[in-house]
Amino acid sequence: MSASPAVSGSLRNRLVLTLIGGAAILALLLFFTVRSYAARVAQQGQDNILGASVTSILDAVALRDGELEVDIPYAAFSMLSTPSDDRVFYAIFQDGELLSGYDDLSATNGTPNGEWTFQSGEVRGETIRQVSASRTLVGLGTRTEVEVALGQTQDALAETLRQISRNAAYLGIGFFTLVAGLSFWATSATIGQLNKLTTSVTRRGPQDLSPFRKPVPREMAPLVSSLNSLMGRLDQSLSQSEDFIAEAAHRVRTPLATVRSYADTTLQRVEKEENREALRSMVRAIDESSRAAGQLLDHAMITFRADHLEREEIDLVALVRDLVQRLTPIAEMKDLSLTLVGDPVVIYSGDPILIQNAVRNMVDNALKYAPAESVVEIEVSQGTQAQISVRDQGPGFPPSEIDTLTRRFERGKNAAGTIGSGLGLTIVQDVAKAHGGDLILTNRKGKGACVTLLL
Repeated sequence: MSASPAVSGSLRNRLVLTLIGGAAILALLLFFTVRSYAARVAQQGQDNILGASVTSILDAVALRDGELEVDIPYAAFSMLSTPSDDRVFYAIFQDGELLSGYDDLSATNGTPNGEWTFQSGEVRGETIRQVSASRTLVGLGTRTEVEVALGQTQDALAETLRQISRNAAYLGIGFFTLVAGLSFWATSATIGQLNKLTTSVTRRGPQDLSPFRKPVPREMAPLVSSLNSLMGRLDQSLSQSEDFIAEAAHRVRTPLATVRSYADTTLQRVEKEENREALRSMVRAIDESSRAAGQLLDHAMITFRADHLEREEIDLVALVRDLVQRLTPIAEMKDLSLTLVGDPVVIYSGDPILIQNAVRNMVDNALKYAPAESVVEIEVSQGTQAQISVRDQGPGFPPSEIDTLTRRFERGKNAAGTIGSGLGLTIVQDVAKAHGGDLILTNRKGKGACVTLLL
């Protein structure tokens, strides 16, 4: 089974946060830019009105018989009217001396002739925007300079700026919302390519290690190329492993079978008891070596196939019946009987080679420990899970060792003198786990052991 990879955050979340963070910064820049520009335009509008008003007052100034006459036009102040009824202050200076108006307003002293000079200030506790302009009048033998200062409170402008700020905020929020939505869409579209690749890998069968051929975005090409290279190396490695297991099984089992055959033949010809006993020990050692080698190879094969199950629809009853027929001669040699009970048909989708290997080890264990003239019962049934149980009438499992008997090379205390490698139950458990099931070891009431393979 593959281990879960170490996870460090979410690529989707990182991308979304990056895009939304950028959108937030842009929204703030947009807000301050629009507000600053609009405020400057609004201020410029008020300044233009103030300038036009002070110009109209200067245009009404005249020098008659050496005397300065100022007839302030009505329009000069009416154009300054606002919804907030801003207060207007004015002051008229002749050669720097106040002629009329508010003495709170001061002359600028040096205002260019005919040009406007703006400044912000405070009059009688109120903030105002002030404009000053001057004009030089020339009469008969007389030259005088007239300066007009005009100020207006900024309540209406402040309200306008508040409206501008509010609208700019709405604009910024709308921009942020739009960009955030586009960020989620762009992220989903981008991550969707990875999800498609993941789905393509997940849907592949366990034996499908062919390279990916579908077009992918340029940025994903190195990943797909590396994945194709990995699957190519894995396919080669798996093929080599499978060939090695098959070759090892042949090269180990065949010589051992040959040696055992010669040992049996020699045993029949030897008359001295001590020599016969030595040959019997040799045969026993050969059997034990052959069994250990076979189970080691079986375990390697199961480990190899566990992550690459070749599932197919099989009838577990037919599979076990065939195995019982092949093991019956071995059982009869030990004066044992094999019986098959349970449901007539149990259909299951699994790897028949692994399941048959597991059942063979279960039956083989029962044949080793069952007493002569007894029955080994094999039951195949379908409940909430398909299950295969093997029951014998032997000594059973040591209660204190049941939880450890499925470990590799672990044998019970009652296994002394019995040929075995300690891998039989390990193989059965590996097959169960590979099929999403379990192995249950129990002792029967009275006498005997029960091994149940749940699939």
